[in-house]
Amino acid sequence: MIRTTAVVGTGLIGTSVGLALSSRGVDVHLIDIDERTAHVAAALGAGTVSAPARPVDIAVLAVPPHVTSKVLTEQQSRGLARTYTDVAGVTGPAYRAVLSGPHLADYVGGHPMAGGEQPGPLAARRDLFEDRRWVLTPGPATSQSALNRSLELVALCRAVPVVMDSASHDRAIALVSHVPHVVSALMAACLENAPAEALRLVGREVRELTRIAGEDPQLWSQILRANVSTVAEVLGDLATHLDATLGALHDLALDAPEAQERGLAVLEDLLHRGQRGTSAVRGGAVDHGTRSETVSVGIEGRPGELRRLLSVVEEFKRHTTGINVEQCARPSGLRIRIDALPPTAGLLEARLKEEGWNVLAPC
Repeated sequence: MIRTTAVVGTGLIGTSVGLALSSRGVDVHLIDIDERTAHVAAALGAGTVSAPARPVDIAVLAVPPHVTSKVLTEQQSRGLARTYTDVAGVTGPAYRAVLSGPHLADYVGGHPMAGGEQPGPLAARRDLFEDRRWVLTPGPATSQSALNRSLELVALCRAVPVVMDSASHDRAIALVSHVPHVVSALMAACLENAPAEALRLVGREVRELTRIAGEDPQLWSQILRANVSTVAEVLGDLATHLDATLGALHDLALDAPEAQERGLAVLEDLLHRGQRGTSAVRGGAVDHGTRSETVSVGIEGRPGELRRLLSVVEEFKRHTTGINVEQCARPSGLRIRIDALPPTAGLLEARLKEEGWNVLAPC
């Protein structure tokens, strides 16, 4: 059982870890080369600014990716903790740092899939990790006790643990996080000198696409450097698709029916693949390896009734995978089918019955 923790690095993530653990009764020691930052974290309630008198149960290294392996080696040499984990986001470099040392069994790589656009302890929240995935990457020599402590740490932060090997994690994160950040930055850079009349037309689509480009450039350059080969590989695949799309657009601009037909086929294929990828992402956001269950609700077509039902479903949206509306045999009758993961489906059904809805009603 985790009773004591050391958090090394008191930025957004480290302070949020300290806040989450302190709220669960864990004694948290805050360590940072910038004492001012550590004292800000302590003032927020993340722990106390002090080195522990004896080894803590687990140390969380929340330092920039390019120094994670160095700090890990230093703290292991000092005997700071029984178990060490980090939040570096790229697990390969840190794991390689302990390959030749005596502390292989004590280390579990980590990557909480949470963050924010603003750095520093003032942006920290104790619920930052709630219901978010937290990847753990134990190595072949990692002890069961070290993995168990790391899993308990994730549970104390109310996150969802995902255990992967280091190489698979770094490949996956390049595809779903690192390259999307580069694409966001590229699109945002195109807007840097955009004319005022274009910027006046910016809507939700552009804001969503460029939002993550506003995060700390220095931190992201370190993240990309730590995972450089895999990011380059994924970007190479993306460049191939961009070249094909550019070729299709050139074909469409030609005054030649065959070229136009060829270009249109390439574009339609791309857009259909994008649509399927979007469906995969939406399903993946709630997929825990189980199939969705359907909750059916019968309603009358009175004004405002559907909106009232959807306001209840909205509370469970994180774990729902789809909503469909069917016309019943009765002219005014509708059946709403809500697909959700099994735990959420049961909770949603109970809530709807409690609210008086006609659950599992036939059409």
